[in-house]
Amino acid sequence: MSGFSFPKKKRLISNEQFRAVLARRLKVSDNVLTLYMVENDCGYPRLGVSVGKSCGRAVVRNRLKRLLREAFRRSQGEIPAGFDYLLMISPQLSKKLDKLTRAKEVVEKLTFEQINGSFLALVRSAAERRK
Repeated sequence: MSGFSFPKKKRLISNEQFRAVLARRLKVSDNVLTLYMVENDCGYPRLGVSVGKSCGRAVVRNRLKRLLREAFRRSQGEIPAGFDYLLMISPQLSKKLDKLTRAKEVVEKLTFEQINGSFLALVRSAAERRK
């Protein structure tokens, strides 16, 4: 598993990078995640994560971000290289978390397997749309 690290070069960091991915508008979504995907010139996949304040307090948002980053890190061998991926929590899940006073409990029940499965399914769907 040493090849599945998540160094800084594999991250989308600046607002410019995020805007470039959003501008291309290749978007797929399910009831858990929303994925934006665009080709890059790097030859390796890069990830950006955006979790809004509507998803809950900092503890909840940080857990969601950790799950999203880990799904990307472990899936690098299964996803197409040479793409930038921007992951967000879907509007359906975000609204659900926003309405609940116990969002932390809902997020704790959200497993890595659910996030990873959703991520891989969205990548496959986006790759098919590109063709």
